[in-house]
Formats: sequence, C-alpha cells, structure tokens
Amino acid sequence: MKNDRPHPSAARAPWLVLAVLLLSACAPSLPRSYVVLVPDPDGAVGQVVVSGPKGQQVLTQAGQVAAIDGGAVNIVMNHAQVDAAFGDAKAAQPVLPGHFMLYFMSGNTQLTAASEKEFQNILSYLMTRPPQAMTEVVVVGHTDTVGSDADNVVLSTQRATLVAERLRASGVKFTSLKQESHGEKNLLVPTADNVDEPRNRRVQVTVR
Repeated sequence: MKNDRPHPSAARAPWLVLAVLLLSACAPSLPRSYVVLVPDPDGAVGQVVVSGPKGQQVLTQAGQVAAIDGGAVNIVMNHAQVDAAFGDAKAAQPVLPGHFMLYFMSGNTQLTAASEKEFQNILSYLMTRPPQAMTEVVVVGHTDTVGSDADNVVLSTQRATLVAERLRASGVKFTSLKQESHGEKNLLVPTADNVDEPRNRRVQVTVR
C-alpha cells in the first residue's frame, strides 16, 4: 500500500541542514594574526601571555588561541588543525637536541643496569631522527671524586671511549661524534674529595 506521508527523517532533513548552517555561521573564526599554545616535545604544557591594544590573554591549555593584538578568541585548536595551520613552519624548525645520561659502577667502565636500558633509548632516538637532519653526537666522560685527579682523567676517558665505540659499532648513522673527558671536574653533585657519589660517575650524551 502506497504511503504518501513523508518519512520522518526526510521531513526533518531541511531543518537539520538549516541547523548545521546556523551553527557554522555562529562558530567563532580565527583572527588574521593569532598565537596558539602548543605542548613541549615531552607533552608538558606551560603558559603564554599575549598582550596588545585589545587586552591581555593568558593561554594555559594546549591549542588555545589568542589574537596577536591581545583580543580574546574562544577557540581551542586540535592537533590536526595546528598541523594544518603551521605545518610548514614546524617542518622548517631544526630538530631539538636529545640529552641522555649514562651511569657507571664505582671505579670501572661497567654501566649500571638502568643505563644499559638508557643506551638502547639513545639508539632508538638516533634511528628516529629525520634522515635529512645533521646528527652530531657529543660524548663527555666524568667520574666522582674517589681517587686521584690523574686516575680520574684516565677513567673518565675510558668511560667516554666505551660509549663512543658502542655507538659506532651499533650501525646507527650520525654525521660526527665528538668525545671529551672531564675527570672529576664539573661534578653533577658537588662533593668533597674521595666521596663515592653515583650520580657523578657518568657519561653525558648529547645528540644535536
């Protein structure tokens, strides 16, 4: 039996379209010049104060927008929108350096168990850097204050050499590798002489 009565969804369709149009018309638009707060590489979100002739806005939420003239903007951009708007600028930025710390057992060149895992993190970081990025690795050896200054210079050199050789043997590509040794100078944790401080028995690895 034929039913000439329109389907309920068909009857509502024009209103749905109108509602969408009305919502679109009411949605706030981005100003010509604006600032967006984006998270740090580790995911932390700080805050930015934007001041101008139209006022002052404090951005505290990732993706939050303020006009460059200090005017308020009721918009929070998601990750995809930020990438679409600033993709070219982000791509032009230099790759941020990576900083790693490897710790050693007392008096020798044996990495701690935790630092063996951290060494693998260094390799993973190197492998994920963009192929076009210039990758310079700097390895700096240190000791605590146990023993003589001369012996600690030798030990810090041995620690730096161990890490440098393992990086070279890993097969991971980098542009250059520089090695330094500071002995018991530049302590991470200042101590008196002949103090066994685990945090000072270290090799710092910087990738930039």
